[in-house]
Amino acid sequence: MLFSTEEILETIRMITTEHLDIRTVTLGINLQGCASDDVDVVSKRIHDKITSVAGRLVPEADSIESKYGIPIVNKRVAVTPIATLLDSIADDATHAGIKIAKSLDSAAKSVGIDFIGGYSALVHKGFTRGSTALLNSIPKALTETETVCSSVNVASTKSGINMDAVVKMGEIIKSASPKPINCAKLVTFANAPPDNPFMAGAFHGAGEPESVINVGISGPGVIRAVVEQAENVDLGTLAENIKRTAFKIARVGELVGREMASRLGVKFGIIDLSLAPTPTKGDSVANILEAMGLERCGAHGSTAALALLTDAVKKGGAMASSYVGGLSGAFIPVSEDVGMAEAVAEGAINLDKLEAMSSVCSVGLDMVVVPKDTPAETISAIIADECAIGVVNNKVTGVRIIPTGKEGDYVEFGGLLGGSPVLSVRRFSSAKFVRRGGRIPAPIQSLTG
Repeated sequence: MLFSTEEILETIRMITTEHLDIRTVTLGINLQGCASDDVDVVSKRIHDKITSVAGRLVPEADSIESKYGIPIVNKRVAVTPIATLLDSIADDATHAGIKIAKSLDSAAKSVGIDFIGGYSALVHKGFTRGSTALLNSIPKALTETETVCSSVNVASTKSGINMDAVVKMGEIIKSASPKPINCAKLVTFANAPPDNPFMAGAFHGAGEPESVINVGISGPGVIRAVVEQAENVDLGTLAENIKRTAFKIARVGELVGREMASRLGVKFGIIDLSLAPTPTKGDSVANILEAMGLERCGAHGSTAALALLTDAVKKGGAMASSYVGGLSGAFIPVSEDVGMAEAVAEGAINLDKLEAMSSVCSVGLDMVVVPKDTPAETISAIIADECAIGVVNNKVTGVRIIPTGKEGDYVEFGGLLGGSPVLSVRRFSSAKFVRRGGRIPAPIQSLTG
Protein backbone atom coordinates (compact mmCIF):
# COMPACT_ATOMS: atom_id res chain seq x y z
CA MET A 1 0.00 0.00 0.00
CA LEU A 2 1.79 3.11 -1.26
CA PHE A 3 1.05 6.64 -0.04
CA SER A 4 1.76 9.81 -1.97
CA THR A 5 3.63 12.71 -0.34
CA GLU A 6 0.39 14.69 -0.31
CA GLU A 7 -1.44 11.88 1.52
CA ILE A 8 1.35 11.62 4.09
CA LEU A 9 1.32 15.36 4.80
CA GLU A 10 -2.47 15.38 5.06
CA THR A 11 -2.40 12.45 7.47
CA ILE A 12 0.13 14.28 9.65
CA ARG A 13 -2.21 17.27 9.76
CA MET A 14 -5.14 15.06 10.68
CA ILE A 15 -3.16 13.52 13.55
CA THR A 16 -1.68 16.74 14.94
CA THR A 17 -4.67 19.07 14.70
CA GLU A 18 -7.83 16.97 14.28
CA HIS A 19 -7.38 14.03 16.70
CA LEU A 20 -7.06 11.28 14.08
CA ASP A 21 -6.12 8.02 15.74
CA ILE A 22 -6.41 4.26 15.55
CA ARG A 23 -8.98 3.76 18.28
CA THR A 24 -8.17 0.10 18.79
CA VAL A 25 -6.23 -2.86 17.49
CA THR A 26 -8.05 -5.96 18.68
CA LEU A 27 -6.55 -9.42 18.48
CA GLY A 28 -9.18 -12.14 18.10
CA ILE A 29 -8.20 -15.50 19.58
CA ASN A 30 -9.93 -18.86 19.18
CA LEU A 31 -10.31 -20.63 22.54
CA GLN A 32 -12.26 -23.68 21.37
CA GLY A 33 -9.21 -25.86 21.94
CA CYS A 34 -9.23 -24.92 25.63
CA ALA A 35 -12.43 -26.90 26.32
CA SER A 36 -12.47 -29.47 29.10
CA ASP A 37 -14.92 -30.75 31.70
CA ASP A 38 -12.53 -29.46 34.41
CA VAL A 39 -12.75 -25.70 34.99
CA ASP A 40 -9.21 -25.53 36.39
CA VAL A 41 -7.88 -27.04 33.18
CA VAL A 42 -9.95 -24.65 31.07
CA SER A 43 -8.80 -21.61 33.06
CA LYS A 44 -5.13 -22.55 32.74
CA ARG A 45 -5.43 -23.29 29.05
CA ILE A 46 -7.15 -19.94 28.46
CA HIS A 47 -4.51 -18.02 30.38
CA ASP A 48 -1.68 -19.79 28.57
CA LYS A 49 -3.26 -19.35 25.12
CA ILE A 50 -3.90 -15.62 25.55
CA THR A 51 -0.50 -14.83 27.02
CA SER A 52 1.19 -16.84 24.28
CA VAL A 53 -0.68 -15.39 21.30
CA ALA A 54 -1.09 -11.81 22.61
CA GLY A 55 2.22 -11.47 24.42
CA ARG A 56 3.68 -9.15 21.75
CA LEU A 57 0.47 -7.23 20.97
CA VAL A 58 1.22 -4.14 23.06
CA PRO A 59 4.96 -3.77 22.25
CA GLU A 60 4.33 -4.23 18.52
CA ALA A 61 1.49 -1.70 18.60
CA ASP A 62 3.74 0.76 20.42
CA SER A 63 6.47 0.17 17.83
CA ILE A 64 4.09 0.83 14.93
CA GLU A 65 2.80 3.94 16.67
CA SER A 66 6.36 5.25 16.90
CA LYS A 67 7.18 4.26 13.32
CA TYR A 68 4.25 6.04 11.70
CA GLY A 69 3.40 8.65 14.33
CA ILE A 70 -0.20 7.44 14.40
CA PRO A 71 -1.66 7.17 17.93
CA ILE A 72 -3.03 3.70 18.75
CA VAL A 73 -5.28 4.42 21.71
CA ASN A 74 -6.33 0.93 22.83
CA LYS A 75 -4.88 -2.55 22.54
CA ARG A 76 -7.45 -5.27 23.16
CA VAL A 77 -8.21 -8.96 22.86
CA ALA A 78 -11.47 -10.67 21.89
CA VAL A 79 -12.01 -14.37 22.51
CA THR A 80 -14.44 -17.13 21.62
CA PRO A 81 -17.79 -16.63 23.42
CA ILE A 82 -17.13 -18.17 26.82
CA ALA A 83 -20.63 -19.69 27.00
CA THR A 84 -19.49 -22.31 24.47
CA LEU A 85 -16.74 -23.46 26.85
CA LEU A 86 -19.11 -23.62 29.81
CA ASP A 87 -21.25 -26.21 28.01
CA SER A 88 -18.65 -28.89 28.72
CA ILE A 89 -17.92 -28.03 32.37
CA ALA A 90 -18.90 -30.91 34.66
CA ASP A 91 -19.35 -28.92 37.88
CA ASP A 92 -21.42 -25.82 38.67
CA ALA A 93 -21.11 -23.93 35.38
CA THR A 94 -22.09 -20.57 36.88
CA HIS A 95 -19.25 -20.75 39.40
CA ALA A 96 -16.98 -21.95 36.61
CA GLY A 97 -17.85 -18.90 34.55
CA ILE A 98 -16.68 -16.57 37.30
CA LYS A 99 -13.43 -18.53 37.61
CA ILE A 100 -12.87 -18.26 33.85
CA ALA A 101 -13.63 -14.52 33.95
CA LYS A 102 -10.87 -14.11 36.52
CA SER A 103 -8.51 -16.09 34.31
CA LEU A 104 -9.34 -13.79 31.39
CA ASP A 105 -8.70 -10.77 33.60
CA SER A 106 -5.37 -12.15 34.78
CA ALA A 107 -4.26 -12.88 31.21
CA ALA A 108 -5.30 -9.40 30.06
CA LYS A 109 -3.23 -7.80 32.80
CA SER A 110 -0.28 -10.05 32.02
CA VAL A 111 -0.09 -8.86 28.41
CA GLY A 112 -0.90 -5.23 29.28
CA ILE A 113 -4.08 -4.76 27.24
CA ASP A 114 -6.91 -2.36 28.07
CA PHE A 115 -9.90 -4.70 27.83
CA ILE A 116 -10.71 -8.28 26.92
CA GLY A 117 -14.03 -9.10 25.25
CA GLY A 118 -15.80 -12.37 24.77
CA TYR A 119 -17.43 -13.06 28.11
CA SER A 120 -20.36 -13.55 25.82
CA ALA A 121 -23.30 -15.71 24.79
CA LEU A 122 -25.38 -15.97 21.61
CA VAL A 123 -28.94 -16.71 22.70
CA HIS A 124 -31.06 -15.24 19.90
CA LYS A 125 -32.88 -18.56 19.41
CA GLY A 126 -32.58 -20.04 22.87
CA PHE A 127 -30.35 -21.09 25.74
CA THR A 128 -27.83 -23.85 26.30
CA ARG A 129 -26.57 -24.97 29.68
CA GLY A 130 -23.44 -22.90 29.15
CA SER A 131 -25.22 -19.72 28.02
CA THR A 132 -27.63 -19.92 30.97
CA ALA A 133 -24.70 -20.25 33.34
CA LEU A 134 -22.84 -17.36 31.73
CA LEU A 135 -25.84 -15.02 31.96
CA ASN A 136 -26.34 -15.91 35.62
CA SER A 137 -22.68 -15.18 36.33
CA ILE A 138 -22.38 -11.81 34.54
CA PRO A 139 -23.00 -9.42 37.49
CA LYS A 140 -20.48 -11.16 39.75
CA ALA A 141 -17.97 -11.76 36.94
CA LEU A 142 -17.94 -8.05 36.05
CA THR A 143 -17.76 -7.00 39.69
CA GLU A 144 -14.77 -9.22 40.41
CA THR A 145 -12.73 -8.32 37.31
CA GLU A 146 -11.37 -5.07 35.86
CA THR A 147 -10.73 -5.68 32.16
CA VAL A 148 -13.42 -8.23 31.24
CA CYS A 149 -16.25 -7.07 28.96
CA SER A 150 -19.48 -8.97 28.34
CA SER A 151 -21.96 -9.10 25.49
CA VAL A 152 -25.12 -11.08 24.84
CA ASN A 153 -26.82 -11.38 21.46
CA VAL A 154 -30.58 -11.73 22.05
CA ALA A 155 -31.98 -11.17 18.56
CA SER A 156 -31.26 -11.48 14.85
CA THR A 157 -33.07 -10.79 11.61
CA LYS A 158 -33.08 -14.51 10.81
CA SER A 159 -34.42 -15.66 14.18
CA GLY A 160 -36.42 -12.80 15.66
CA ILE A 161 -36.18 -11.59 19.27
CA ASN A 162 -35.73 -13.99 22.19
CA MET A 163 -37.89 -12.18 24.73
CA ASP A 164 -36.93 -14.59 27.51
CA ALA A 165 -33.35 -13.45 27.01
CA VAL A 166 -34.44 -9.81 26.82
CA VAL A 167 -36.22 -10.12 30.16
CA LYS A 168 -33.17 -11.81 31.65
CA MET A 169 -30.89 -9.00 30.45
CA GLY A 170 -33.06 -6.38 32.15
CA GLU A 171 -32.63 -8.28 35.41
CA ILE A 172 -28.89 -8.72 34.87
CA ILE A 173 -28.36 -5.02 34.21
CA LYS A 174 -30.23 -4.14 37.40
CA SER A 175 -28.17 -6.69 39.36
CA ALA A 176 -24.92 -5.28 37.96
CA SER A 177 -25.84 -1.61 38.41
CA PRO A 178 -24.72 -1.04 42.05
CA LYS A 179 -21.28 -0.73 40.46
CA PRO A 180 -22.15 1.45 37.40
CA ILE A 181 -18.91 0.65 35.58
CA ASN A 182 -20.20 -2.93 35.27
CA CYS A 183 -22.99 -1.74 32.98
CA ALA A 184 -20.49 0.17 30.85
CA LYS A 185 -18.76 -3.18 30.21
CA LEU A 186 -21.99 -4.97 29.24
CA VAL A 187 -23.86 -4.69 25.94
CA THR A 188 -27.01 -6.40 24.68
CA PHE A 189 -27.07 -6.95 20.91
CA ALA A 190 -29.25 -7.71 17.96
CA ASN A 191 -27.31 -9.02 14.92
CA ALA A 192 -23.97 -8.91 16.75
CA PRO A 193 -21.07 -9.00 14.24
CA PRO A 194 -18.34 -11.61 14.83
CA ASP A 195 -15.48 -9.24 13.95
CA ASN A 196 -16.29 -6.06 15.90
CA PRO A 197 -13.07 -4.67 17.44
CA PHE A 198 -14.83 -2.26 19.83
CA MET A 199 -15.70 -2.94 23.45
CA ALA A 200 -17.82 -3.92 25.19
CA GLY A 201 -19.19 -5.98 22.31
CA ALA A 202 -16.10 -7.63 20.81
CA PHE A 203 -15.91 -11.42 20.62
CA HIS A 204 -14.15 -13.88 18.32
CA GLY A 205 -17.06 -15.31 16.37
CA ALA A 206 -17.70 -18.49 14.44
CA GLY A 207 -16.00 -18.61 11.05
CA GLU A 208 -13.10 -16.40 12.12
CA PRO A 209 -9.45 -17.53 11.71
CA GLU A 210 -7.49 -19.06 14.58
CA SER A 211 -6.14 -15.59 15.40
CA VAL A 212 -6.88 -12.32 13.63
CA ILE A 213 -6.25 -8.58 13.90
CA ASN A 214 -9.26 -6.29 13.53
CA VAL A 215 -8.74 -2.54 13.60
CA GLY A 216 -11.12 0.17 14.74
CA ILE A 217 -10.30 3.54 13.24
CA SER A 218 -11.76 6.84 14.27
CA GLY A 219 -11.73 10.45 13.23
CA PRO A 220 -14.70 12.57 14.36
CA GLY A 221 -12.43 15.60 14.57
CA VAL A 222 -11.22 15.07 11.02
CA ILE A 223 -14.75 14.75 9.65
CA ARG A 224 -15.94 17.76 11.65
CA ALA A 225 -13.15 19.89 10.14
CA VAL A 226 -14.22 18.80 6.63
CA VAL A 227 -17.84 19.70 7.34
CA GLU A 228 -16.89 23.09 8.77
CA GLN A 229 -14.78 23.87 5.70
CA ALA A 230 -17.73 22.99 3.44
CA GLU A 231 -20.10 25.43 5.11
CA ASN A 232 -21.90 26.61 1.97
CA VAL A 233 -22.11 23.45 -0.14
CA ASP A 234 -25.27 21.42 -0.70
CA LEU A 235 -25.80 18.14 1.15
CA GLY A 236 -24.86 15.94 -1.81
CA THR A 237 -21.51 17.70 -2.14
CA LEU A 238 -21.05 17.53 1.62
CA ALA A 239 -21.59 13.76 1.54
CA GLU A 240 -18.99 13.47 -1.22
CA ASN A 241 -16.46 15.44 0.85
CA ILE A 242 -17.06 13.20 3.88
CA LYS A 243 -16.73 10.10 1.69
CA ARG A 244 -13.37 11.23 0.33
CA THR A 245 -12.06 11.89 3.83
CA ALA A 246 -13.30 8.53 5.13
CA PHE A 247 -11.38 6.96 2.23
CA LYS A 248 -8.14 8.49 3.51
CA ILE A 249 -8.80 7.47 7.11
CA ALA A 250 -9.54 3.89 6.07
CA ARG A 251 -6.27 3.67 4.14
CA VAL A 252 -4.36 4.56 7.29
CA GLY A 253 -6.30 1.96 9.28
CA GLU A 254 -5.58 -0.84 6.83
CA LEU A 255 -1.88 0.05 6.74
CA VAL A 256 -1.66 -0.30 10.53
CA GLY A 257 -3.80 -3.44 10.62
CA ARG A 258 -1.81 -5.29 7.99
CA GLU A 259 1.51 -4.45 9.60
CA MET A 260 0.23 -5.53 13.02
CA ALA A 261 -0.98 -8.83 11.61
CA SER A 262 2.32 -9.42 9.82
CA ARG A 263 4.38 -8.72 12.93
CA LEU A 264 2.26 -11.03 15.10
CA GLY A 265 2.07 -13.78 12.48
CA VAL A 266 -1.73 -13.80 12.40
CA LYS A 267 -4.37 -13.03 9.78
CA PHE A 268 -5.53 -9.49 8.99
CA GLY A 269 -9.30 -9.34 9.37
CA ILE A 270 -11.15 -6.08 8.90
CA ILE A 271 -11.11 -2.37 9.53
CA ASP A 272 -14.14 -1.00 11.34
CA LEU A 273 -14.89 2.48 10.03
CA SER A 274 -16.96 3.63 12.98
CA LEU A 275 -16.54 7.23 14.07
CA ALA A 276 -16.00 6.68 17.80
CA PRO A 277 -16.15 9.88 19.85
CA THR A 278 -14.42 10.66 23.14
CA PRO A 279 -15.19 13.22 25.86
CA THR A 280 -12.42 15.40 24.39
CA LYS A 281 -13.70 18.69 23.00
CA GLY A 282 -13.72 18.56 19.20
CA ASP A 283 -13.90 14.75 19.10
CA SER A 284 -17.69 14.55 18.98
CA VAL A 285 -20.10 13.02 16.47
CA ALA A 286 -22.81 15.36 17.80
CA ASN A 287 -20.63 18.33 16.86
CA ILE A 288 -20.33 17.01 13.30
CA LEU A 289 -24.12 17.08 12.96
CA GLU A 290 -24.19 20.60 14.40
CA ALA A 291 -21.53 21.67 11.90
CA MET A 292 -23.96 20.56 9.17
CA GLY A 293 -26.34 23.28 10.30
CA LEU A 294 -28.31 21.94 13.28
CA GLU A 295 -28.47 24.35 16.19
CA ARG A 296 -28.09 21.40 18.56
CA CYS A 297 -27.82 17.67 17.98
CA GLY A 298 -31.29 16.27 18.58
CA ALA A 299 -33.08 19.03 16.69
CA HIS A 300 -35.44 17.93 13.93
CA GLY A 301 -33.26 16.79 11.06
CA SER A 302 -30.72 15.05 13.30
CA THR A 303 -31.67 11.56 12.11
CA ALA A 304 -31.33 12.64 8.46
CA ALA A 305 -27.96 14.27 9.15
CA LEU A 306 -26.73 11.15 10.95
CA ALA A 307 -27.92 8.98 8.06
CA LEU A 308 -25.94 11.12 5.61
CA LEU A 309 -22.85 10.91 7.80
CA THR A 310 -23.05 7.14 8.36
CA ASP A 311 -23.64 6.36 4.69
CA ALA A 312 -20.84 8.62 3.48
CA VAL A 313 -18.38 7.07 5.94
CA LYS A 314 -19.34 3.55 4.81
CA LYS A 315 -19.00 4.44 1.13
CA GLY A 316 -15.61 6.06 1.63
CA GLY A 317 -14.31 3.09 3.55
CA ALA A 318 -15.63 0.62 1.01
CA MET A 319 -13.77 2.52 -1.73
CA ALA A 320 -10.53 2.34 0.27
CA SER A 321 -10.58 -1.27 1.36
CA SER A 322 -12.13 -4.60 0.46
CA TYR A 323 -11.92 -5.63 4.11
CA VAL A 324 -14.46 -3.45 5.89
CA GLY A 325 -16.47 -5.05 8.68
CA GLY A 326 -17.47 -4.80 12.30
CA LEU A 327 -19.97 -2.02 12.93
CA SER A 328 -18.71 0.69 10.54
CA GLY A 329 -20.65 3.92 10.72
CA ALA A 330 -21.01 6.42 13.56
CA PHE A 331 -21.33 5.84 17.30
CA ILE A 332 -23.59 8.01 19.44
CA PRO A 333 -22.62 7.03 23.02
CA VAL A 334 -24.11 9.71 25.23
CA SER A 335 -21.58 9.82 28.06
CA GLU A 336 -18.56 9.32 25.79
CA ASP A 337 -19.48 12.18 23.43
CA VAL A 338 -19.32 15.61 25.03
CA GLY A 339 -21.65 17.06 22.39
CA MET A 340 -24.27 14.36 23.00
CA ALA A 341 -24.09 14.89 26.76
CA GLU A 342 -24.53 18.64 26.32
CA ALA A 343 -27.52 18.06 24.04
CA VAL A 344 -29.13 15.84 26.69
CA ALA A 345 -28.47 18.47 29.36
CA GLU A 346 -30.19 21.14 27.22
CA GLY A 347 -33.22 18.93 26.50
CA ALA A 348 -32.47 18.54 22.79
CA ILE A 349 -32.12 14.76 23.11
CA ASN A 350 -34.21 12.25 25.01
CA LEU A 351 -34.56 8.47 24.81
CA ASP A 352 -37.11 8.70 22.00
CA LYS A 353 -34.79 10.80 19.82
CA LEU A 354 -31.85 8.52 20.57
CA GLU A 355 -33.95 5.54 19.51
CA ALA A 356 -34.84 7.26 16.23
CA MET A 357 -31.21 8.12 15.53
CA SER A 358 -30.13 4.57 16.32
CA SER A 359 -32.02 3.37 13.24
CA VAL A 360 -29.28 4.85 11.04
CA CYS A 361 -26.11 4.75 13.17
CA SER A 362 -23.57 2.04 13.98
CA VAL A 363 -25.04 0.60 17.13
CA GLY A 364 -27.89 1.96 19.22
CA LEU A 365 -28.64 3.21 22.72
CA ASP A 366 -25.06 3.47 23.90
CA MET A 367 -23.83 4.63 27.33
CA VAL A 368 -27.28 5.93 28.25
CA VAL A 369 -27.82 6.74 31.93
CA VAL A 370 -31.33 6.24 33.33
CA PRO A 371 -32.65 6.58 36.91
CA LYS A 372 -31.50 3.99 39.40
CA ASP A 373 -35.10 3.05 40.24
CA THR A 374 -35.99 2.18 36.63
CA PRO A 375 -37.71 -1.24 36.80
CA ALA A 376 -35.95 -4.20 35.20
CA GLU A 377 -38.99 -4.75 32.97
CA THR A 378 -38.68 -1.20 31.62
CA ILE A 379 -35.02 -1.78 30.81
CA SER A 380 -36.03 -5.01 29.06
CA ALA A 381 -38.66 -3.11 27.06
CA ILE A 382 -36.07 -0.52 26.00
CA ILE A 383 -33.82 -3.37 24.84
CA ALA A 384 -36.73 -4.97 22.98
CA ASP A 385 -37.49 -1.72 21.14
CA GLU A 386 -33.88 -1.36 20.08
CA CYS A 387 -33.71 -5.00 18.98
CA ALA A 388 -36.83 -4.50 16.89
CA ILE A 389 -35.08 -1.71 14.98
CA GLY A 390 -32.11 -3.98 14.33
CA VAL A 391 -34.14 -7.03 13.37
CA VAL A 392 -36.51 -5.26 10.99
CA ASN A 393 -33.77 -3.19 9.34
CA ASN A 394 -31.24 -6.05 9.25
CA LYS A 395 -28.61 -3.98 11.06
CA VAL A 396 -26.64 -4.17 14.26
CA THR A 397 -28.25 -2.55 17.26
CA GLY A 398 -27.04 -2.64 20.83
CA VAL A 399 -27.91 -1.29 24.24
CA ARG A 400 -25.49 -0.17 26.96
CA ILE A 401 -27.76 1.28 29.61
CA ILE A 402 -26.68 2.31 33.09
CA PRO A 403 -29.27 2.65 35.88
CA THR A 404 -27.79 5.03 38.46
CA GLY A 405 -28.66 8.28 40.18
CA LYS A 406 -31.95 10.08 39.68
CA GLU A 407 -33.40 12.20 36.90
CA GLY A 408 -31.62 15.55 36.79
CA ASP A 409 -28.35 14.23 38.27
CA TYR A 410 -25.11 14.39 36.32
CA VAL A 411 -23.10 11.17 36.56
CA GLU A 412 -19.35 11.28 35.93
CA PHE A 413 -17.57 8.04 34.98
CA GLY A 414 -14.17 9.51 34.18
CA GLY A 415 -11.65 8.80 31.46
CA LEU A 416 -12.92 7.76 28.04
CA LEU A 417 -16.34 6.89 29.55
CA GLY A 418 -17.02 10.58 30.21
CA GLY A 419 -20.21 11.63 31.94
CA SER A 420 -23.89 12.28 31.26
CA PRO A 421 -27.08 13.67 32.74
CA VAL A 422 -29.58 11.02 33.83
CA LEU A 423 -32.28 10.74 31.15
CA SER A 424 -35.94 10.46 32.01
CA VAL A 425 -37.83 7.22 31.38
CA ARG A 426 -41.57 6.89 30.74
CA ARG A 427 -43.44 6.06 33.94
CA PHE A 428 -45.89 3.70 32.22
CA SER A 429 -45.26 0.00 32.76
CA SER A 430 -44.21 -2.49 30.09
CA ALA A 431 -44.02 -5.40 32.53
CA LYS A 432 -47.01 -7.39 31.31
CA PHE A 433 -45.82 -7.20 27.70
CA VAL A 434 -42.22 -8.29 28.26
CA ARG A 435 -43.20 -10.97 30.78
CA ARG A 436 -45.12 -12.80 28.06
CA GLY A 437 -41.73 -14.19 27.04
CA GLY A 438 -41.33 -16.48 24.07
CA ARG A 439 -39.85 -15.36 20.79
CA ILE A 440 -41.02 -12.48 18.62
CA PRO A 441 -40.90 -14.13 15.18
CA ALA A 442 -38.42 -13.13 12.52
CA PRO A 443 -39.73 -10.50 10.08
CA ILE A 444 -40.79 -11.41 6.56
CA GLN A 445 -37.55 -10.02 5.14
CA SER A 446 -35.71 -12.89 6.84
CA LEU A 447 -37.13 -15.26 4.21
CA THR A 448 -34.31 -14.91 1.71
CA GLY A 449 -32.99 -17.67 -0.48
